[in-house]
Order: sequence, then C-alpha cells, then structure tokens
Amino acid sequence: MNTLIDITERKRSEQFEKRLASIVKSSEDAILSASLDGIIKTWNPGAERLFGYMAEEVIGKPVTFYIPMDRHDEESNILSRIRRGERIDPYETVRRHKDGSLVEVSLTVSPVKNAEGTIIGVSKIAREITERRRAQEQQNLLLREMSHRVKNLFAVASGLVTLSARSARTPADLAEAVRERLGALARAHGLTRSGLINGNGKPCQDTTLHALVQTIFAPYVDPERIKGHGFFIITGPCLQIGGNAVTSIALVVHELATNAAKYGALSSPGGYIHIDWSVKKDELLLTWKEHGGPSLDGPAEHEGFGSSLVRRLVTGLFGGQLSYDWKPKGLIIRLSVPVERLTT
Repeated sequence: MNTLIDITERKRSEQFEKRLASIVKSSEDAILSASLDGIIKTWNPGAERLFGYMAEEVIGKPVTFYIPMDRHDEESNILSRIRRGERIDPYETVRRHKDGSLVEVSLTVSPVKNAEGTIIGVSKIAREITERRRAQEQQNLLLREMSHRVKNLFAVASGLVTLSARSARTPADLAEAVRERLGALARAHGLTRSGLINGNGKPCQDTTLHALVQTIFAPYVDPERIKGHGFFIITGPCLQIGGNAVTSIALVVHELATNAAKYGALSSPGGYIHIDWSVKKDELLLTWKEHGGPSLDGPAEHEGFGSSLVRRLVTGLFGGQLSYDWKPKGLIIRLSVPVERLTT
C-alpha cells in the first residue's frame, strides 16, 4: 500500500525561508539576531561591513561586546521589553566598530517567534546614519548662519543710516550716502555668501588681503574723514588670498567689522580700527586694534554665534590661533594662520 503525502506547504515554507535568507545575506543593512539572554546567533555580511567583525568572530558572544559601556543599560532594557512583548520603536544610537571608532546607527528591533508564536529571541536591523547626521548638522549651521546674517544686516544697515546722517546736509545727500553705502555693503556681503549658496563647487577668484579688507570696510568709509585716517588703517605686505580661502577670510573680517560696528570702535563717531599684519616663518600674523570706541569692561558673558564662527574658521578650518584682549580703550584681536592655507 502506497501512502501519498502532500508536501506542498513544506515546499512553500522552504522556498520562503530560502528567499528570506537571500534577502538578509544581500542586504546593505546590518542584520543580526540574538537570544533572549543576549547571545548573538546570526550576523549577516552587512553587519560585517558596518562593524568590521566577521560572523565567526561574534556568533556566540554577548551582544554587548560591540556596544559602548555607557549604553549597556540600553540593551538590557530592550531585551526586557521584548520578553514582555512590547513594541520597540526605531531609535538612533551608537555602536563600536572593530577599529575602536564609534558608528552612529538607526536601529530597528523586532521579536523572533517560533512556530507556536512564543518569543525566543530578537532581531536587529542597523543602518549607518553618520553622513545623515553630519548633513543635518551642516544644515543647522547654515540656517543659524542665515538667521545671524539677516539680524546683522538690519543692525549694520541701521548703523549706516546713522553714519550717513552725520555728514548729510540735505535729505538728498542722506539718500545718496545711504544708497552708496548699502551698495558697498552688498558687495562686501557677496564675498561672504558665495561659499554658502554657490552649489557648483567652483572657488572664488584670487584676491589680495588688502583688497578684501577694503571691500569689507567700504560701507563704513566716511568721506568727511578721508583726509584723516578714516575708519580703518591697513598696514602689511601684499598677500595673495587663493580662491578657496577668499570666502572664509571674508567671513572672518566681515564678522569682526560687524561686531565693531555694533559694539566697538565703528559704533562711535571718532572710532577707527588699525589692522596690521606680517608674514614670519610661513605664517600670517595679524593684529586688529580698535581705537576711540566705547570703554570696555571685559568680554561678553556668552560667546555669540558670530564670534564662535570666527573661532571655528581660524582654528578649525585654517588650523590657526586666535586670541582676544579686552582692553578698556579698545579690543585687540590677534590671529595667526599658516600662509599655505590662505594661498590655495
């Protein structure tokens, strides 16, 4: 007597398991599973690429071995919630690569059940978000920079009107002076914005430090004071500024000039700034001295965004040094930058 057995469902189940295994193996995401006591059971090629460990190095080890020490409680809490049958929302966390570096990931955690529906383990899908996080931080920085610039432009424009009114004899003179200074301000602002909104990746044209400073200070020039020393004095050798550095150096000078116009020497009728630089041992040494402004009683309690931006550019981007000396008679700023960072 022959017995016929229907194996259709079994074949379907086997095909489904093979298809699922293929998806896990070829996935770009890191996919792993662990028992309810936290022992790693599976580790796909995506996990090997993301964390640097081969499967044979990790299977059988506690899942906490690649989790930073300060996040071990996070794992025990997840396993407890899985045992209770709770749903775990995707969350962002940090894991440790084989080389010791930290990897920012978005983690999805799900229970693993047997045929009877009993929870027997946990599966995890990790996706690296380092680049996304950096892009978000860059976007936030640009938004803060945009907000800061708008506020500064209103403050500077108001100051330019006050400055123009000092020497205007008629409403027509005032209108002409304001118009000319706003045009100069637009040209100066153009130097500082190209690196933020020019998406084609092309550097600015080369210029000199003299020309750049003169462009930034043009809005504050008072024709009545040209016969004297004007609002600024520049002393220093001719120094070429490469196209890749123009925007960042313009930002530094623009922020310093803006702060001087709002709070320092440029906010007073008789105030002026002396900018002096020299080049020694392939390093630019620049000193910014303010004269004739309001009396100073020390630095502000909190560093503003503009000052923070200047510091990041000088010390971070250019690898230089920056210091402030809050003298009662006027602020003195000293900065040094490797010349090679400025000429490329």
